[in-house]
This record gives sequence, structure tokens and C-alpha cells, in this order.
Amino acid sequence: MQENNVQEAKNLTQGNVLSTLLKFAVPVLLAMFLQALYGGVDLLVVGQFGTTQDVSGVSTGSMLLHTLTSLIIGLTMGVTVFVGQKIGEGKPDDAGKAIGTGIVLFSILGLLISALTIIFTKQLATLMHAPKEAFVQTCHYIQVCGAGLIFIVFYNLLGAIFRGIGDSKTPLITVAIACVVNIIADLIFVAVFNLGAFGAALATILAQALSVIFSLLIIIKKTKTVKLPFNFHRKYIKLDSYFIRVELKIGTPIALQDFLVGISFLVIQTVVNSLGLIASAGVGVAEKVCGFIMLIPSAISQSLSAFVAQNIGAGLLKRAKLSLKSGIGISLAMACFIGTFSFFRGDILASIFSKDLDVIASGHMYLKAYAIDTFLTSFMFCFIGYFNGMGKTFFTMIQGLIGGIAIRIPMVFIMKSLP
Repeated sequence: MQENNVQEAKNLTQGNVLSTLLKFAVPVLLAMFLQALYGGVDLLVVGQFGTTQDVSGVSTGSMLLHTLTSLIIGLTMGVTVFVGQKIGEGKPDDAGKAIGTGIVLFSILGLLISALTIIFTKQLATLMHAPKEAFVQTCHYIQVCGAGLIFIVFYNLLGAIFRGIGDSKTPLITVAIACVVNIIADLIFVAVFNLGAFGAALATILAQALSVIFSLLIIIKKTKTVKLPFNFHRKYIKLDSYFIRVELKIGTPIALQDFLVGISFLVIQTVVNSLGLIASAGVGVAEKVCGFIMLIPSAISQSLSAFVAQNIGAGLLKRAKLSLKSGIGISLAMACFIGTFSFFRGDILASIFSKDLDVIASGHMYLKAYAIDTFLTSFMFCFIGYFNGMGKTFFTMIQGLIGGIAIRIPMVFIMKSLP
């Protein structure tokens, strides 16, 4: 029984490439979908039971939260790739030490980011040009989510560890339970108690906290019944300079790339906020839809990172390259359907998150342009996942800098100057 479970955790180096990648990617996709529902349900419930000010506040606040989460996910990819490589190399002790170092490192990081977000809440809302009508709601959302950032950090760290050992099902289970809690809490706090953006943020953090608790309980249960593909002892939970250096070397370029891309989208939201409440809410709604649209290439990218890392560690370079072709094929096939629907009927998607006809029209206008991007990201995200899995994260950082900073931000201001 134990041998079968160990084999299951390491099966990314065996079997048909396409079917193995799909089998691993589907739980990753579903977990990401449910995680995206945190912010999506916040906006959906607020859009139906709150005010346009609440919609704008959640839109702006969740954009900032998404940027910080992207930074965290990027850094945790260092753990995913390193652990995956060590398992592929057959070094379970090194994999365990990498996990122990990651726990301490991200605990410190989470507390630091949380403190800074709470202290500078008003400055962040001002920096993002939150509309004055929605300034209070924006501050409420940022401050509450900032207080619970430590849970977001640990959720993503645990997910990174599971993916590194080839287990994409456990994060799916924990996030599914937490998502149900978030939906129920949103309806209670927003629809029943009319807490608006504050209630939506409270529901999000409560759900994230429960996802961490469930993850830890599952880990404890697994260690008693299943032989995991890594060795772990309490003495491994410490700041080891070698493992810190390697994890940050892999994760920092990914985090910097994702963070700067997030910053570029924050600039878009900031510029749009200056155009008024309707534009702010409209783009916020559209960006929430875009977050769901991009889940498939994002899931394939994360899956490729774990898949390639294990196969590179095992010396299976040809298999790793074949997984890239499979990933692009899957992403492109889905983009043909999703991109076309978003372009022609984006109003239906926008109406899910708002009942205001002007906000829906504004969101659809944004989605028409974004629909084209779905075809391009089918290639880009897969290449990013492939190179991240190989440990060549500096390369992916450079392309992120070029696309996010050198192109997107200047184009935003050029477009703003046009009628």
C-alpha cells in the first residue's frame, strides 16, 4: 500500500506524457478555479447585494491583493521546483530540508507583508487612485485582507509543496472546502448583515485560514498512513543558508516577474480609477472575469513547472520537452472557445459580477481587447512553466519585465491620452 502511494507521488516521470500531464493539471486547474472564486464570489455577492461603491472597493482592493498573492506564489515556486528536482534525483532528505526551510522563510515573509499592508492601507488606496466615493470601502478590503495575509502565504506554500511531490489532489480538496465556507460567509456578511466590502474581505480571510487548517490536518493524517517521497524531521524546520539561497535563486525571478506584471495591471486599474466610478467598477469586473479566463494556461504553466522539474531531476530531458508541446496544445484548444465567447458575449460574463448596465457595458468593452490575449498566453504561459521547471527563472523574469513594464505601462498612458 505504501509503495503504491509513493509511486503515485512520483508518477510525473512515468506513463504517457499527455495523459499524465492532464491527470496532474486538472486538479491544479480546479484548485485554482476554486481559489479564484474567493475574490470572484466577493465581487459577485457585493455586485448583487451591495452598492457600486462596494463593487469599486472590492475591485481595487482585490487587485492589490492579487498582486501580493502573485508575489507569494512566485516565491513558493522556488520550493515547488527545488523539491521536485530533489525527489526526481532520489534525495528525500534534501527535499525535506527544503520544505523545512521554506516554512520558516515564508512565515517571516508573511508577517512582514501583512504588517506593511495594515500600516500603509490608506497610502495604498490613495496610490491606486481609489475613487473618493469608494475610498472607505477600498481601505476596509485592503486592511482586512492584509491582516489575514499570513494564511494566504501558508496556503500557497503548502500547495507548492504538494505540487512538488506530484500531489495535485490534496490542494483541490482543501480549497474546495474553504470555497464553500467563503460563499456561505459572503452571503451572511454581505447579504444578511450588509457589511459590504468589509464583509467580503472578512469572508475571504476566514476561508483562507480554514484551507490552511485542513491542509495541515491532511498532512498529519498522510504521515501516519502513507510513506511520503521525502523525509521530514522537526530539526529541518530552520533557516538553512544553502536551501534559502537555492529557493530564492529559483523563486525570486518568478516572483519579481509576477509582481511586476501585477504592478502593471495595478497601473491600469489606477489609471481607470481616475476616469470615474463606472470605469473603475467596469474594469474591476472585467479583470475578475479575466482571472477566470486565464486559469487554464496558468494551471498548465504550474503543472509544467512541477512536471519538468521532476523529469529534469530524473534526467528525462526528451520527456520534459514533449510535455511543453502537450501543454501548448491543451491551452490553445481551450483558447479558441474561451477567447471567441469573451469577445462576442463578454456582456454575459460581466453581468455575473454586476447588475449595473453601465458597469456591464464598460466591462464588455475591456473584454473584447483581452479576448485576443487568450491566444497569445497559450504559448507564453507554457514557455514560462517549462523554463521555470528547468530552473531557468532569470530568463522568464526578463520577458516579464519587457512585457509588463517596458510595453504594458507606457501603452496604458498612450491609450489614456486618446479619445
